[in-house]
Amino acid sequence: METSIFIARIFGLCYLILGAGFVLNRKALGQVIDDFCKNAALFFYGGLFTLVIGIVIILTHNVWVANWTVIITIIGWLALIKGIWIIVFPNTVPKFIQAYKKNENLLMVNPVVMLILGAVLTFFGFFAG
Repeated sequence: METSIFIARIFGLCYLILGAGFVLNRKALGQVIDDFCKNAALFFYGGLFTLVIGIVIILTHNVWVANWTVIITIIGWLALIKGIWIIVFPNTVPKFIQAYKKNENLLMVNPVVMLILGAVLTFFGFFAG
């Protein structure tokens, strides 16, 4: 449970801060997406970072239980899949991201989901864990 609380604190605070930043400044999210897709080295290292985060979470917290800690496991698996996708199929990702960016509703859903997930993980990491 200590590992769950530690990871929940890290991801909870990061998601809260990133979600709030993107909700309050939607244009910044669009600019970050554009810049990320245009820089091949940054794109590769983003995929590598995501892959490593996914592997670390899976190796330290591959817990499939019916409580809040499964959220961390799901984040780890999603990060692993995303990292593999970016590194193995790099040409498909920018096309997907540009289609995503064109949909204003989806562009706002991501930061709101980050805020909610951040609030949930922060709550369990600091107060209920």
